[in-house]
Amino acid sequence: MTGLPQAVLVRRGAYHDSVTLMRVSRALSELPGVEAAMVAMATDLNVSILREMGFGVPETDPGDLLIAVRAKDPDAAAEEAERRLTEVDRPGTGSDEQPPLTTRSAAARGPADLVLVSTPGEYAFFEALDAIEAGLPVMIFSDGVTVAQERRLKELAEARDVLVMGPDCGTAAIGGAGLGFANVLTPGPVGVVSASGTGAQQVTCLLDRAGAGVSHVLGVGGRDLSAEVGGLSAARALRMLDEDPATELIVLVSKPPAPEVARAVLGQRLRTPVVPVLLGTPALAQAGGLAPAGDLTQAAEQALRALGRPVPEWPSWPAPPGTRPAPKRIRGLYSGGTLGTEAALVAGQGDFVDYGDDAYTRGRAHPMIDPTLRAEALARAGERDVVLMDVVLGHGADPDPAASLAPAVAGTPATVVIALIGTEGDPQDLHRQAAAFREAGAAVFTSNAQAARHARSLV
Repeated sequence: MTGLPQAVLVRRGAYHDSVTLMRVSRALSELPGVEAAMVAMATDLNVSILREMGFGVPETDPGDLLIAVRAKDPDAAAEEAERRLTEVDRPGTGSDEQPPLTTRSAAARGPADLVLVSTPGEYAFFEALDAIEAGLPVMIFSDGVTVAQERRLKELAEARDVLVMGPDCGTAAIGGAGLGFANVLTPGPVGVVSASGTGAQQVTCLLDRAGAGVSHVLGVGGRDLSAEVGGLSAARALRMLDEDPATELIVLVSKPPAPEVARAVLGQRLRTPVVPVLLGTPALAQAGGLAPAGDLTQAAEQALRALGRPVPEWPSWPAPPGTRPAPKRIRGLYSGGTLGTEAALVAGQGDFVDYGDDAYTRGRAHPMIDPTLRAEALARAGERDVVLMDVVLGHGADPDPAASLAPAVAGTPATVVIALIGTEGDPQDLHRQAAAFREAGAAVFTSNAQAARHARSLV
């Protein structure tokens, strides 16, 4: 840290979404004379990061906005931050008609097939409730909805005969239209019901590479198969895909579920065969004559065999030759919770952190968009560590993750193994990303399970 002057401004109650704040922070950091800049909501995590960066942060509330700059002229840089935020707030030109202010008023104004809710968590429940009461299915991208609220929403949805995807549903694809974090997928015969966004992305990306393709991806939220929620959305989503003529086979993806809930959901009478991949649990049941898969890659492979298609070799790129001390432990730095869970189970050892957990995303962009925390963790890793991490491509994710993470990979003394989750059609260019990470010194795999096995073999 240098002796450059700094400025820390607090704007009480001035909310901006985390992606906007990340972009403003990056723009400030690139200005001449700026050494460090961060514009963020004053959550406990963000305040602690600012203090670690050497900023003196006054007393704040989580609903306050912080503008922190260290520069030759910090006041001018802070004014530039406020100018950029004002531009975001300025309403666009066009129709003089007042836009709808609530989901209820929007649903009443015109035809709609689906409501997508992406608001701070404390408001998401009420917007989703409006959607269900209007008779519309809803995807709740937001986290911060309580388990009791989730259960209430899904019980009401059962009564109204609509589907609730979420809360904390990061990925869906309906009829080829991706929602949230979405890869570019070839249409095909496999439908996916998933209580995991990145789990669904891994399975569908492998299916896409094998040429099988996907009909729909229906996310249900990571807690849906818990005892408290009871699998209400998963059961409905399975029935919906069972009735879909374009779906010949279904893959059910879940983090460790409540066994009794998994059995009930899979015990439904369905005509369509189901491949369940229920991470961290023994074989709970068989559905449609197909045994549960042990990991996400096995689920894709079982689906291919059930369709009578060949299972290809999943591409990987070995690390360039080098001389590093033999690693002694695995450190998992994951943006996807299910990918991290799978990696920990396959590796059988190590310390794993899910940077996509609510504790790390409150007031910050998701790590699939903002690599800052994981780049800092790479810098802290030691030469006897194997760092195992995911990089997820697709719409909604970082447009060029290698641009920010590859230098961190090159600069860490640790051995790095990357699970690169994406398709040939993704805008980031899967092969260019793989080449950049390999050039930085990492081993790269398109299968997360294979990446975890490789990491285990190095220790």
